[in-house]
Amino acid sequence: MRIFVTGASGFIGSAVVPELISAGHEVVGLARSNASAAALSAAGAQVRRGDLLDLDSLRAGAEDSEGVIHLAFIHDFAQYEENQRTDRGVIDMFGDVLEGSGRPLVIASGLVPLDSGKPGVEDGEMIRWATAAATIRLADRGVRSVVLGLPTTTHGEGDHGFIHRIVQVSRERGVSGYVGDGTNTWPAAHRLDAARLFRLAVEKAPAGTVLHALAEPGIATRDIAEVIGRTLDLPVTSIAPDDAMAHFGWVGAFWGTSVTGDSGPTREMLGWEPTHPTLLEDLAEPYYFQH
Repeated sequence: MRIFVTGASGFIGSAVVPELISAGHEVVGLARSNASAAALSAAGAQVRRGDLLDLDSLRAGAEDSEGVIHLAFIHDFAQYEENQRTDRGVIDMFGDVLEGSGRPLVIASGLVPLDSGKPGVEDGEMIRWATAAATIRLADRGVRSVVLGLPTTTHGEGDHGFIHRIVQVSRERGVSGYVGDGTNTWPAAHRLDAARLFRLAVEKAPAGTVLHALAEPGIATRDIAEVIGRTLDLPVTSIAPDDAMAHFGWVGAFWGTSVTGDSGPTREMLGWEPTHPTLLEDLAEPYYFQH
């Protein structure tokens, strides 16, 4: 299958591309910079230059493909609403190109924090819910549309997300903190396990499917903080919920929330079984603690 991948040189995309190629697929990756183009070429992918604002390039990439995996998003939270509109425009354009073809469109999404303690299920609300809902509705127009929900932390070497920031805050503050009693939970998946699920999704997930890439459904944040504290030789302490933002900065808005989910239907449907290290095992590796 000839697959067009946006975000192909990013943290997730750089795992998805070799996963697809190793399975015999032909990959065309979107590249915004010379460095990204060089990385894609080195991985064995073809390169299409452009970005999410270049709809002509995106349209040509989709027209020339047998399937699309959309991973790119403009991560500028100061312009978040505008970036959401940009993303929705990209999805609408992909829908127009793929309409009636039965070709797959797989997009990355995220899971909504559920402080109620009730687990998110396969058809639950998603971050970027409007774009996810629009993608699912494309099934009615003859597109094999799939939304793949990534967990709070998709980890591995090169991770600069939430866990990376928590490690930085711990080093800066001199303590490894968790919020409240630390029993709130975060789901996780290794980037290589997530990459395999993207491949399975583009190969055989049914139209209108929502998948959950949860290798671990919920890890207590106190357990994460204890591993960080032990590695950095720092005390591990509770931070009052009212002080979370002051202590952790922007990541404090997430560190005290619970996110849960159920990947059972995903595993059963696609035969997905994670095989790579867990989050706590990954935190034993030095790359999370290098300056």
